[in-house]
Amino acid sequence: MGLIGFGKDIEKSLLEATSPFVFSTVNERSILRFLKLIACDNGKIGIYAKLVDDRNESAHPNGNIFYSTEAALDIKITEILRVVAEIQTHSKPVIEHCYREFLLQNHDPDEREYADAVDQIREVLIHGNYLSQKDIEICLAFDIESLADRPGIDAMRELHAALAEKYRVEDATTPA
Repeated sequence: MGLIGFGKDIEKSLLEATSPFVFSTVNERSILRFLKLIACDNGKIGIYAKLVDDRNESAHPNGNIFYSTEAALDIKITEILRVVAEIQTHSKPVIEHCYREFLLQNHDPDEREYADAVDQIREVLIHGNYLSQKDIEICLAFDIESLADRPGIDAMRELHAALAEKYRVEDATTPA
């Protein structure tokens, strides 16, 4: 359903994509339509598209950014970070579902691709799904006990603990 509105050639290319980088061939404003898949409405998508337009009007392909004052640039950066956080909030249910399925399908070291938990997490979960640090933070907050009635829960807890040990972001205010 996310491909509604794309031409046949682009649709075929996107359906056969093996990497998110295939989507770079689609116009930025058009690619924002995919945000409907994570419950962003047209109003929000319009706001996000306006940021793309603003960027196009104020940034040059050579890397120069044209703002009249540092304060104006700070305001734009704050707005972009706000929008990114908003989109991340919309992504949360998708990331949680992805992580839940990862735990259910990858907890048995005898049946998964990598016996080592950290290798499995890095290659299958993180690289396989192109997860960002913010996405990983959502996984870290996952309620592992919601799977307590499932066979293999101890192994799932071990995977979750391995994720936490390897990828938990330390609080910058905590002394080393």
